[in-house]
This record gives sequence, C-alpha cells and structure tokens, in this order.
Amino acid sequence: MKTYIVPVDFSATSIHAAEYAALLSKQTDVKKIILLHSYYVSVYQSVLPTPDMVILTEDVIEDETEEKMKQLKYLRIKLLRQVREGVEIEVKLSRSALTRSIIETIAEENAHLVILGSNGMDAESNSHVGINAINISKLSPLPVVVVPPGCYYEPVKRLVMACDFQKITETFPLTSLQKLLTRHDVELLVVNIDKQARHKHADPQQLAEESVLHKMLKEYEPKYYFNESDNVIDGILDFAKKHHAQLVIALPHKYSFFQSLLHSSISKALTVHSAIPVLLLK
Repeated sequence: MKTYIVPVDFSATSIHAAEYAALLSKQTDVKKIILLHSYYVSVYQSVLPTPDMVILTEDVIEDETEEKMKQLKYLRIKLLRQVREGVEIEVKLSRSALTRSIIETIAEENAHLVILGSNGMDAESNSHVGINAINISKLSPLPVVVVPPGCYYEPVKRLVMACDFQKITETFPLTSLQKLLTRHDVELLVVNIDKQARHKHADPQQLAEESVLHKMLKEYEPKYYFNESDNVIDGILDFAKKHHAQLVIALPHKYSFFQSLLHSSISKALTVHSAIPVLLLK
C-alpha cells in the first residue's frame, strides 16, 4: 500500500504541506497519508525550567501530548474533505527527535514518499520542520517533496528535471523516476545548465552521457534543453517558470543545487521558485 508521510508541527508551513499532500492524492495511487508530529523532550528540559519558568514534568508532558493529538485529529478531519475518496489518513505522535521520528516511521510503515514544507524567505517562520527541510531531505532514504509556502496545488502535468549529464549510469535514480512516471500522464522536460557549452561544442564525454540518458528515458519521450546560464539555480528555476512546470526534480547528487534552492539568502531564486515544489529523488 503506497504511503505518504507528512511531518506536522502545526505551523502554517507544515499544514500547507499537508494540504498539498491531500490534493496530490487525487492524482496519484497513494492509499494512506500519515500526519506525523514529533514531540521530543530532552533530559535537560525535564529537569530545568523553560524561559517561562515551567518544568516539563511527566504530567505536563502528558497534557501537552494529549493536546497535540487533538490538533492532529482536527487536521485529519479537515484533510479528509480534500483527499481522494478511499485514501486513509492516520495520525502519529512520536517522542523521538524530528528527523529520527521520520526515519523510524518510514521503516515502520514501509512508506514511499515524504512531503514537507519549507519556510521559503520567511526568516521569522516558527516552523521546526521548515528549518530542518534540507537536513531531512538529505537523510531520508525516500524521495522527498519540499513544498514552498507560496505554492498552490495544481495537477502535475509537466515536470522539469535538472540533470548535469555526468556519470549517468552511476548516479541516475532510474527506478525512482520510473515509479513517478508510470501510469501518470505527465510531460518530462530535461534541462542541463551547461555553463561551459559542452553540448554546443560536441564534447565527446558529454555526448556519451547524453546518449546513455536518452536510452534510459526513451519510453517517456522527454524533451531535452540546454541552458548556458552562469547561475545554475536561476537558470533551472527560470526555465521551470517559463515552461509552466508544476514540479522540479532535483537528483540526489545535486545537493549543492538543492541546498541553495532552499537557503533563505538566495532571495531571487526563492522568489522565482515560490510556486513550484521540488522533488528530491533517491
């Protein structure tokens, strides 16, 4: 049974990602969505007072746990009105730290995808999930969809995949991409930011890698584009915006691209990207 995990900390960022997951269910064959809240209390928090001079005793922790479960159940009821008919929504509260709780739930539930929200340019956002979006994406063994705050769900009809055409056979997550494209009527656009114009100059290694990728993706009939922009991030995001894509796919060996994409200091990239989720394939 295909399962999505959505980390929820009750911030607008995480609730927005949960709503995106619910609407995405109408286009995919997901059967279950798990709303996961991590309520981790360290040893120090249980013996030292908070800034408000509150000590987190077991009674206090139990009361807060009960309140957080109520919030999860309320969100579940709200999302049940948005998901495809037949999709289950479960709630889970973990006492592990955020990233650990996600990894543990992935193993327990045999999940297929993690969907989480990013804070975007909002430096004042209180989303613990959003702050840790990059770290979660790196450590997750599953593909991760990161939903920016300005994104409004649209049915995914066009995908832009950022690819550097290097060591294709060693690094390309073909199985993950096949699962994504199978039974889904989507258009795949493959874009390479080729600052050195290796494609234009018929670089032998570049052409060999391109040939390998063409064979891999032949059944999906993708369109290929080459962009010589000096700025990798802006080049990819401008391309996605121009072609009205609903999802940008970043490959796992492109962490530098993915990390910059979500960094609050890259304001121009985030502004362009504000309506386009990113899928990090594994």
